[in-house]
Amino acid sequence: MAAVVVSADGGVAPLDPDSASPRTPSPAPEQPLQNNALLGLPIVAIENILNFLSYDEISLLRLVCKRMDVICQRMLNQGFLKVERYHNLCQKQVKAQLPRRESERRNHSLARHADILAAVETRLSLLNMTFMKYVDSNLCCFIPGKVIDEIYRVLRYVNSTRTPQRAHEVLQELRDISSMAMEYFDEKIVPILKKRLPGADLSGRLIGSAPVAGPSTSLTTMSLLAKNTPSRSEMTKVQQQVKVNGVSMTALRREMQEVRVKQLEQQKQLQDQEQKLLEQSQVIGEQNARLAELEHKLRELMDSAVASSSSAAAEGESGLCLKRPRKCSDLPRHSKRLRSKK
Repeated sequence: MAAVVVSADGGVAPLDPDSASPRTPSPAPEQPLQNNALLGLPIVAIENILNFLSYDEISLLRLVCKRMDVICQRMLNQGFLKVERYHNLCQKQVKAQLPRRESERRNHSLARHADILAAVETRLSLLNMTFMKYVDSNLCCFIPGKVIDEIYRVLRYVNSTRTPQRAHEVLQELRDISSMAMEYFDEKIVPILKKRLPGADLSGRLIGSAPVAGPSTSLTTMSLLAKNTPSRSEMTKVQQQVKVNGVSMTALRREMQEVRVKQLEQQKQLQDQEQKLLEQSQVIGEQNARLAELEHKLRELMDSAVASSSSAAAEGESGLCLKRPRKCSDLPRHSKRLRSKK
């Protein structure tokens, strides 16, 4: 077996058995580690030191050397898993304080907290689908450390404030950074990583040339199919995504049911108002009928009063006319008496 030597930057290189004996390791690769005190420390100590830095700074330290690159990749991957756990803890705490009824949650003081955490959950699921497939296959790490810092900032802001701002105002920076990171990863890095996937070259050869008949062809095809089948981690991620989609669908269905209930309530209110309008119109019609009857009675009374007054006046005039002819008849008698006296 060929001997292996660990270089100063964490790389592994085979030794030729003819050039050097495997029993006597060369002291040259250990000199840079002895000169650099930081890289000579154990990985646990280096990680404890780097924990004082932000994840954005840790992602920049990958350029130092291969050993630092390996440590920083491990810390970035662990940081993404830690921020997912922290988000789940925050979401559980907020949901425990919210009421069970969906209609009462909108007016609750923690409604904005729940909206922000739900938006962060969707953003984490998108990042998980984009990066973790290649992280699990040890082809890369979670590259955008600034996204982890921004998620931690949003979660700490939600936990520290009682009345946070609206979700689109709080998550604007996170959406911009994460979308740019995912777009760059899909356009620039994924084509390179797909070539390094296990079984990529074999699958290309299998498609390009027809296999030769023999006992080994079935084994090769079975091995290729086994490599191309999704792993357990991918299946669990798909199941988690299906669960997330199911939760979102249930939330949308609940919102639709609430909208339908509101529509029914508004329709009932409109029907009640229409019935009230009909009742008021009936009352107004009855009052108009009563007013018409009263006006008719008033007219009859006025007509009767006018008729009585006219009849009284006619009777008075007829009485005067009867008195006047009597006076005229008395005049000849009076003249005869005068004549007799004479």
